[in-house]
Formats: sequence, structure tokens, C-alpha cells
Amino acid sequence: MSLPRPRSTILTAVASISLLLPVLAACSSDTSSSDAGSSAGSTESAELVVYSGRSEELVGPLFKEFTTETGVTVNARFGDSAELAAQMLEEGDRSPAQIYFSQDAGALGAVEELLATLPESVTSLVPQQYRATNNTWTGVTGRARVIAYDPQSVPAEQVPQSVFELTDEKWRGQVAIAPTNASFQAFVTAMRVTQGDDVTRDWLTGLVNNDVQTYEKNGLILDAVDSGQVQLGLINHYYWYEKAAEVGEDNMRAEVAFMAPKDPGSLVNVAGVGILKGAAENSAAIEFVQWLLSPNTQEWFVNNTYEYPLVEDVASAEGLPELDSLAGPDIALAQLADLPGTLNMLQDVGLL
Repeated sequence: MSLPRPRSTILTAVASISLLLPVLAACSSDTSSSDAGSSAGSTESAELVVYSGRSEELVGPLFKEFTTETGVTVNARFGDSAELAAQMLEEGDRSPAQIYFSQDAGALGAVEELLATLPESVTSLVPQQYRATNNTWTGVTGRARVIAYDPQSVPAEQVPQSVFELTDEKWRGQVAIAPTNASFQAFVTAMRVTQGDDVTRDWLTGLVNNDVQTYEKNGLILDAVDSGQVQLGLINHYYWYEKAAEVGEDNMRAEVAFMAPKDPGSLVNVAGVGILKGAAENSAAIEFVQWLLSPNTQEWFVNNTYEYPLVEDVASAEGLPELDSLAGPDIALAQLADLPGTLNMLQDVGLL
């Protein structure tokens, strides 16, 4: 997972995206396939430039495996997904990026107009709900939001079934969140879409007023719950499964619960990938995306990250509920594109 950036860097990304979104459509519409052919992103070669919002620690070995199997070198630029999105918007058709690999769907939606329509050989591999409605990007793996809880202080039957319960006075100082984390931000965006800005702002303000505990990363939240520092924490499901595999489930104090169907806290988001317009006809770029969705690579994610695979005939990690059984809020992932609005709201309430 990509590490969160300091407040000043995050706000710079917010400003960059906010300023550049209005001109995005004009920039992309002026870029024809022939014009893009002269950019660095269109060069057909044995090297791919990938802007990756997934960390080098996580996917660096995976990129090297792609090179070993195909002979195509991956020249990766790693960073926060939102910051890389802002950078591509600023670079426009001059961007050297050929592939954008994002940690979440919201950042992909923010640069959708820079992305080429993916071929059917790619889109046919992933169910519609896990890719853009116009097929400019596709999910690679899925993640579910869950509540980590301390069963020594919160019996399973008392775990909140909705994120809206977390502002109750009885949870004062006992709820942990990671507001700089992309997955938390995407979840807040989903709440804005389904519940409206007023409800979402009131909820965030309620958390602040209830002495919510903030951490830089989901893993730190899980550690805090596991050690009894806080009773509840909002995280992605795979953090618990990764730690259980590392230390043994019997050595875990924390447990996780999935929230009620349709609740904003039950969002299933994706890490996803798109091809920049300048590389639309680049066979290596298409091969890279297909490779990410191949059974072997999907199994790699299952075994190494405990995320959900998105292609048929690849089983999820043992112990996970089936992906089809998770009923998230009624929202298309493409609707998570208003990341700037969410970041501004988090700043306004004092969480950034």
C-alpha cells in the first residue's frame, strides 16, 4: 500500500486536481490518436512507463516478474495515487506515462479522460461493476471495508452494523480512522454520493467531536485494536488476514466484522489500471493489463495481499466471504471520481 503523504503534500495534490479538472476534457479532446503518436507514451518499445499508486515494496517484485516473462522492462514511478493523478493531469498529452496503476477507483475516475478505451480482450475478463462504465479502466483486485474490533471489550453482537453508529457517545475516543489513506477517502466519497454532502460532513464532524483517533495507516489501526488501545477501527479487510497469516490467527486479539448491506461502510473498492491514450495501440501496454488479470497474477495477489481476485475461476483466500455476498452501497465505482471534493471536506472538518 502506498504510504500517506504529509498534509502539505496532500493539499498540493488537492489543489492540482481541482485546478486541472476543468481543462481536462479540452486537453484530451484536442489529442487525436495521431497527435498522441508523437508523445513519449505512444512509443512501441520493450519498455513500459508505469505510474503506480501501489507501493514499490508490494508490486516491485511483480513488475520484475512481468519483465522476466515478457522481456518488457517496467520503468515505474511510484507515489500516492492522488498525487500521480494530479501529475498526469498537469502533464496532459506530454506525460511519459503509458500505464496508470491506482490504489483505488476514485483516482482512476479523476483521470478518466486521459485514458484509452480498453480492448474487449481485457474488459471481458472483469465483471462490469468492477470497471469503468465506458471501459477506460478496469479493476485488478477488490477490497472490502470492515470494522476491526477488540472482542475483549466489545462482544461481537455489540459491534456497530453501520458507520453512522460510530459517532455515538459510548464510542468516545475508541474509534480509529486513517483520513490520509486512499481507501478511507474513497469510502467518504461513496458516502457523499449515496447520502449527500450535508450528511457526510455532519458524520465527519461527529467523529471529530467524539474524539476520533487518527492514524497514518490501516495497519497501525489494526495494531491499535489488537493491543487494546482502541476498541474499533475502520480498515480494509486484507490487513487482518495478512497479519493473521504472519503471526497466526490464534495470536490475534482483534477480529473483524463486515457491516450491514448497503451501508457506506460496506463499500467494495478496487485497485485498478488504465492505459493512457498515447499508448492505446501499444501491444506491450495491453499485454501488461492482460497479465495483471491472468490467473497466475490474480493468484499472486490472493496469496500475497489477501485481496479479492476479480476474474473467474480464481478462488479468494481461505476464510473470506465470497465477493458476491458483499452488498455494498448502490454506487458505481466510477462515481468515486470527486476526490478533490472529499479531500476539501476532510480538510474543512480538521481531519487533514
